[in-house]
Amino acid sequence: MSTPDRQSAPPPPERRKRRGLTALVVVAIVVAAGAGVVVTDPFKKPAKETSAKTTVPTGLAKVTQGTLSARTLQNGTLGYAGSYDVVNNAKGTITKLPGVGDVISQGDVLYRVDGKPVVLLQGAAEPVYRDLSYGTEGPDVRQLNAALVTLEYATKKEIDPDSDYFGTQTLNALKELQEDVGLDDSGELPLGQAVFLPAEEVRVTKSDAVRGGPAGQGQNVLQVSSTKRQVTVELNASQQTGVAVGDKVTITLPNGKTTPGEVSSVGKVAKQVEDKTTIEVRIKPKDPKVTGGLDQAPVQVAIVSDTVKDVLSVPVNALLALAGGGYAVEVVGSSGKHKLIPVRTGLFDDSEGKVEVSGPGLAVGQKIVVPAS
Repeated sequence: MSTPDRQSAPPPPERRKRRGLTALVVVAIVVAAGAGVVVTDPFKKPAKETSAKTTVPTGLAKVTQGTLSARTLQNGTLGYAGSYDVVNNAKGTITKLPGVGDVISQGDVLYRVDGKPVVLLQGAAEPVYRDLSYGTEGPDVRQLNAALVTLEYATKKEIDPDSDYFGTQTLNALKELQEDVGLDDSGELPLGQAVFLPAEEVRVTKSDAVRGGPAGQGQNVLQVSSTKRQVTVELNASQQTGVAVGDKVTITLPNGKTTPGEVSSVGKVAKQVEDKTTIEVRIKPKDPKVTGGLDQAPVQVAIVSDTVKDVLSVPVNALLALAGGGYAVEVVGSSGKHKLIPVRTGLFDDSEGKVEVSGPGLAVGQKIVVPAS
């Protein structure tokens, strides 16, 4: 009995996809020189064993069981989360500015006007537009109260961080802060004495003012970001439904090392980038320290879009295309005889070079023929 030769394969079936995300997998098919025998509908019944040998160099692999993940590879940019303009409201001359890359924490001096400190405080619920003093109320007072509690100038029992009232405890806590940074401890917060930003700690990315220049009211003096590490991916808008918050990713850093991460946000507003329409996907590294301190550095991101557990799998290049349609793998029995076992394909794991397979007669540990490496 002659042994069915391997055939030139039609394109492999479309990979199973989740939320519309697709990926193309090229299946390597071994073509025997001068092959002309057609495999005839092996799915009707299991193929009989044969002792025929393959006519091209081959190796052996095993059917394994475990977890597979489908991934989509994307180019990304490693940097820092958030971008904020620092708007000055103090009048006078700018006498001191931080340098690009400097990190300023809440409660510290951000810059100076006429030698007087302008303090960084956390909060962005309400733009600062007035002096704050005893008896004033509003969202701007609420964010001041919250900042004073965070900085431990008062306890939550002394000041409710959700309170929008400037009371005696607010006055006392503010006086302590003013004294610590070198301001007159008046217990009042004049417009321009503090800048409220969403981040508790900021990193200076650009200076829009010059030392010795005028400090105009409403003037942008600095641009800052948070100190939280973030990877940004400009994803093709057509793939939006294939990525979701919480999806696991693997980030390949500029030094070649990899680190895990997680999708933190998926944009809903598309924008035109060169010749394609994209949405912004933000990713949070699991261990920010290993990402170093580079800003705007190119990285590669593998986004896990689907996962299957406890499934049988084989190397992708073990798949044989059958003339009647579908795929099979060539199993080598304990006696050394070869037989074809028809299989159904499932999820493809590009990073591992494996594909999920199932079919009667397929079992963990079986030896299968693969092209020689």
